[in-house]
Amino acid sequence: MIVPSRHARALLAVLCASIPAGAALAQPAPRGPAQTPAVSAAPATEESDGLSQLPAVLDEEPAPNGLSSFPSLERPRSPVADILEAEPPVTPYAEPLALETAVARALEANFDIQIQRRNAAVTQDAEEIARAGFDPTLTVTASTGQFQSTRATVDANGNIIPTSGVRTDTDQARVSLTQRIPLGTTITGTSRINRTERNVATLTTFNPAYDSDIGILIRQPLLRGAGSTINNSAIERARLGSERARADFAARVFTVVRDVEIAYSLLALAREQVGIRAFSLEVRKKLLEENRARRDTGVATDLEVLQAEVGVASAARDLLLARQTARDREDDLLRLLGHENFEHPVGPVGLPPEAAPPADIALSLERARANTPEYFSALAAIRQQEIDVRTAKNNRLPQLDLSAGAGYSSTDPTLREARSGLWDGDGYDWQVGLSLSVPWGFREERARLRQARAGREREELRLAQVEQDILVSVRNAVRALETNAENLRLSALTAQLSEREFEVERARYDSGLSTFRRVQEAQDRFDQARIAELQAKVNLRVAQANLDRLEGTAPARYRLTLAP
Repeated sequence: MIVPSRHARALLAVLCASIPAGAALAQPAPRGPAQTPAVSAAPATEESDGLSQLPAVLDEEPAPNGLSSFPSLERPRSPVADILEAEPPVTPYAEPLALETAVARALEANFDIQIQRRNAAVTQDAEEIARAGFDPTLTVTASTGQFQSTRATVDANGNIIPTSGVRTDTDQARVSLTQRIPLGTTITGTSRINRTERNVATLTTFNPAYDSDIGILIRQPLLRGAGSTINNSAIERARLGSERARADFAARVFTVVRDVEIAYSLLALAREQVGIRAFSLEVRKKLLEENRARRDTGVATDLEVLQAEVGVASAARDLLLARQTARDREDDLLRLLGHENFEHPVGPVGLPPEAAPPADIALSLERARANTPEYFSALAAIRQQEIDVRTAKNNRLPQLDLSAGAGYSSTDPTLREARSGLWDGDGYDWQVGLSLSVPWGFREERARLRQARAGREREELRLAQVEQDILVSVRNAVRALETNAENLRLSALTAQLSEREFEVERARYDSGLSTFRRVQEAQDRFDQARIAELQAKVNLRVAQANLDRLEGTAPARYRLTLAP
């Protein structure tokens, strides 16, 4: 029997310390040249030969078979044991949510849509308020009073009567109706009845006396405020405000539809990423199990097992972040749908079908100019400013008004006689007059005219900016659509090639021709390629949604009505 030397036994103990318990005497399977471990031993000196750090078993006598007997070593718990034993969470999804259903819910309950509806209602009422300026106004007044004199009075015969004074009781009722017409004319019809009674007889014929009159008064502006154009300015401006509100409502509808489409696609992408990350974790778990089994048979090393554990931990981390992203995207979609409770998850969703890029950018630009609500809102704003300029010019004129009035009056001892004798024509009155009012220097009026002109120029510039934005946005959207279509094709090709690369690298590793690190790197590239392909699909859908927003195709695609 050949007994190994002391140094040979020391080297054998170092090699066997890395072999798991129960596998020290197992025969290793053949390995490829790339995985053959290299062991180098430096010569030991007598002063320090390195044997002081070896187990005491090396000092024992060799076993009959020439090998030392080593105690079995129990392996510690794996750092990724919790990940391996964890059960995947189960999300109680609701009914599947189609994109059309999501859009319909958003248009019904989205807060921005509801706010814009209220704005449209406010502008409609503003138009009614402007028209109410030409509604007739009825005014009724009634009063009663008493007057007590402190001086002596004179009777009918000229005698001075030393009294405490004359007490006069007065009761009056008045009714008037005022109508303003678009020419600026104000017509007022009035009727009055007055009863006067004194406690002593005076020179007055009747006591009590009833005074009754009826008349009409017309006032017509000749310079400032004259003409139907000026007087209808408030109605026209309010009508344009209603048009702008409807355009703003349509713009908000288009924007919400686009945002829902994008949020829906991003949620589908996030959930697909969760599936990819979960699949990757399962693959890495299997690789870890295989590496452990290979290590137990002496084919793999502890380093390869450690690399597999790192891969499992990294995959678990990526899965955790992917689930967080999916919940965030879900909340984004629920916010657009107008939900106030975010505890109920959105049902299963799927990526919308892909659309082919348009062939003619000029056609998209023409559609955008014809259907962009912001463009029509800017046009209405310019017309509003033109009304303000016209009104400001008129306000620079002096206030010259022509007034004319006529009426009948009657004084009788009874109310019936006063009303019946009113139309006899015995008592009447008429008047014609002019009134002129001129602000000194017209300083306020000149400033308001400058403001109106500056406002018109501002809105004209804003319209030019909107036209420029339409042009640039359409060009960018069409370019993005074409680019993302090609990007999707290349991403799909990259995913196919990455899958083949991973399969080949895995087969090489199983044959002992590759390392586990290269297998992990191929797996990482495959995962990234799959995610990049999904992202390319979403980017294409986002580009299509942006172009649809510019072209205003939402009403046709979802059968929408743009009335607030």
